[in-house]
This record gives sequence, structure tokens and C-alpha cells, in this order.
Amino acid sequence: MLSHAHSLLLRLFSGRISSPSFTPSSLLNHLTKTHLDFTPHHALLYESIVNSHVQLHLPEKSLFYFNQMVDKGMLPTSNSFNGLLSCLLKCNEFEKSWRVFESMRGKVAMDVYSFGIMIKGCCENGDLNRAFEVLGQLEDMGLCPNVVIYTSLIDGCCKSGDIDRAKKLFYEMGELGLVANQHTFTVMINGLFKKGFKKDGFELYEKMKLGGVSPNIYTYTSVMNEYCNDGRVNNAFELLDEMLQRGIFCNVVTFNTLISGLCREMRVSEAEKLVGRMKKGGLGPNVITYNTLIDGFGNVGKMDKAARLFNEMKSNCLSPSLVTYNVLISGFSKAGNLSRAAGLIKEMEERGISPTITTYTILIDAFARGDDMEKALELFNSMQKAGLVPDVCTYGVLISGWCRKGNMKEASTLFRSMGEIHLKPNDVIYNMMIHGYCNEGNSYRALRLLREMGENGMVPNAATYSFTSQVLCKDGKREEAEVLVNDMIRLGLKPSVSICGGGQPRLVWASGGCTPVVAVKCW
Repeated sequence: MLSHAHSLLLRLFSGRISSPSFTPSSLLNHLTKTHLDFTPHHALLYESIVNSHVQLHLPEKSLFYFNQMVDKGMLPTSNSFNGLLSCLLKCNEFEKSWRVFESMRGKVAMDVYSFGIMIKGCCENGDLNRAFEVLGQLEDMGLCPNVVIYTSLIDGCCKSGDIDRAKKLFYEMGELGLVANQHTFTVMINGLFKKGFKKDGFELYEKMKLGGVSPNIYTYTSVMNEYCNDGRVNNAFELLDEMLQRGIFCNVVTFNTLISGLCREMRVSEAEKLVGRMKKGGLGPNVITYNTLIDGFGNVGKMDKAARLFNEMKSNCLSPSLVTYNVLISGFSKAGNLSRAAGLIKEMEERGISPTITTYTILIDAFARGDDMEKALELFNSMQKAGLVPDVCTYGVLISGWCRKGNMKEASTLFRSMGEIHLKPNDVIYNMMIHGYCNEGNSYRALRLLREMGENGMVPNAATYSFTSQVLCKDGKREEAEVLVNDMIRLGLKPSVSICGGGQPRLVWASGGCTPVVAVKCW
């Protein structure tokens, strides 16, 4: 009887039954008028109405009837409560779900699943503090967290970058006698890889298989991705063969991972063949597939092919993304086709895609390398007029351009202006500036910046130390040069041949000799 009523309600709320006289409100009003006291049947009807709305993904109405039910003194079952929580979370109503959870504690008979749903919701919304707060409440009630709860917490910790806490939870789970499943292993392996713990990730992958837990497509894709990042694309393909032998079919993400690995190794023809294999398997390339291929062909200088892929992408009804335009602009810039690169900015704006700092920086760098600082500065100003604030990279490419031209006055003006917008130059910019001053023979400014680097916690590279020492020696500042070389060797940097010569512990310069460096061997 109840299941029949529930079926009727579902048909009503989904629009398959249309009657102005038959609504949830009219039905409930009729019952409340004809009965002074609420019976279990009223509660069952309310729950059926709530559950019907949950199944139809209507969180607002589900919550409305749930609250009405509670206000009338009828307490929902844990199943209805859990269904409502899940519905709210799936419909991106995290804060509402939290308020419902908090208000119902002590009223509804919550079970482990109730806590698990809320913990997962907290983790998916990046609120680990509340997730662990709910875990504490669960334990205070004498309930034990299950594998699903631990997996949610491990996943949340991995995504927030707290890999140590994730590892602790993983081993704690084992100590409690809980056996990690496919999903648990996969999120832990993926988390380890993303934080750079390659060895730990591969070891856990092997442990997973030895423990009798079979990898799924997500596990395989994660491990393949790490092989590709490590330059071991052939190992990734071996894993692909293993996966197919087990009857697990690739998805677009798996193919994209392998295509990306091939493109990074400049194996673009193989990457293109893999796309053909992908299509034969009934999978269509997506925007990420095309972006990867376009970037790959751009990096090997085949911009005609990259342009054809761009047109093919559009003809397949795939809208180019910001990344698509950025890789195309980068490719045409590297190929020296700056007019085509600049023209793409107009096209992307026509498509409603606003150029970002990265887009402008790619073009500014291209014009600066092409010795057209006037156009580079024009783009720099356009970028700021568009409301974009230049970042360290933008300043870096402009400063590099002025240094290459030998215009240290303009380079210095830009360098100092970074502080006005609270940007700190990085070690690359410092090294460029120091080289620029060395090239014009200004040992005083070069040495001053080198010391400033140290004060800001940065270490100049070997070339910067060597070049500055040479210029100091040419200026007759031998003591300062010797101090720099000693600092350089103390830091484990190997002086270049232009500094160290022969078999004697001495400095050798084109302009003559420098005084010996005491107790320093430069070979």
C-alpha cells in the first residue's frame, strides 16, 4: 500500500499526473483537518513526500516538507534524513545540509551513514575542520567509522595537501582492522603522487595488488600519469596493455594522459595515432585532447598542423577554451608569426573569452625576444587597461627584453616598480639584472644586487657568481671577487673555467691575474 502511494506521489511530482486538486499540500491539509492527532500513517505519508522530492532532486521542496514534519512533532527515520542530506549535498547546498545536520542532532536517530554523508560533504567542500568535528561526534556516540568514512577523510586530506595526515589515517584504518578498498588505495596513491612522493605511491600500488585489491581504471590512470610525468611513457603503455587484458576499457581521461605523455616527449605522430585508436574505440576527443595535441605540434614547430587541429576542433562542435588560445598563441609566437599570434587575441575576445595575464605575458615575451620592445610595452599597457595586474612572470619577460638590449635604465625602472605593487622579484629576475649590469661593466650595481639577493634568502646561480667576479676583477676589486668565489664554492657551486685555471688554487682572468684564493681549490 505504502509503495503504491509512493509510486503515485512520484508520478504526481514528476508531472506525469496533473490535477489541481491533488497536491502534497492539499493532501496534508486534508489529513490534518480530519485527524486531531498525528498517527504513524501521517509520518509515513510525510516521509513518502520527502523521499519522492529527494528522488526527483528537488532539495528545496524536500527540505520544506521535512521541516513541516518536524514542526508537527513527527520525527523522520534515519533513512529519510540521510536521503535529504545526500540530496542537499548533491545539489550544492552544503551550508543548508550542515544546518539540517546540526539542528537534528539528538532528535533524529542518526546512524553511521548519516555521519558518513556529512563527513564526505565537508571533505568535498574543503572543510576538513568540520569533517573531523563530525568524526569526533560519531566516536562520542560510541560508533566506529567505516572504510567509506576513512576514505572520504583521506581524500579530503590529500586534496588539501595534508599528505601526512592522510597517511596517518590510512595506517590507522588498518590498525582498526578495516580493509582498504579500490577507492581508498586510489585516492591515497593519487595523493602521494600529487605531493611528489613517487616512491611511496608506486610502493602502495604494488602493496594494493599484493593484497588482492585489483586496480580500477582510476588507479591505472593515476599510475600512468605518474609514469608519463617521470618520462616513462613506455611503462605507461605496458600498464595500458595490462588494463585491457583485464577487460577494463579506457576512458577519455586515460587516453588524454597517454597523449600528454607522448607530446611531452615530442612523439606527436604517435600521439595523433593514439587519437585515431581512441576514435575507433568509440570515444571522441574532447577539448583537453585537442589542446594537448595543438600544444604538442606547436612545440615541435608544426604550426600548420596545429592550426588544422584547431579548425577540426571547431568543426566537431567543440568550443576552444582559454587554454586552446594560449597554446596556439604560444606556438605562433615561438614560430615567429607574431601577427597571427596577436590576431588570436581578437578572435578569443569575439568568442567571449577574455585574455588572462598568461595570454598577455606569452605575447609580451614573444615581442621582447623579437627585439620589438615598443610593441611589448604597448601590450603591457593594454593588459593593465583591461584591469589585469602584471605578475612576476610579466615583469620578468620585459626586464629580460631590456637587459638583452643593454638598456639597464629601463630594466632598473621596471625592477624597482615591482615593489610599488608589492611584487618581489624572484631569483631569475635578479640573475638577469646582475648579468645586465655585468655586461655594461657596472660591478657596483651588480654586486649590490647580488648582496640584496642574499638578504632576501635567494642564492645566485653559478653563472651569476662567475660573471660578477670577473667584472669585479676587471675593475681591480680583487678582494670582493675572491670573497664571491669563496662564497660560491662554500655553497657547492662549481666555478667556470673562466674563473679557475690550471692546477693552482688561483683566479685567472682575461685581463691578468688575481691574488690567490687561500685554501680554495677550484677544479
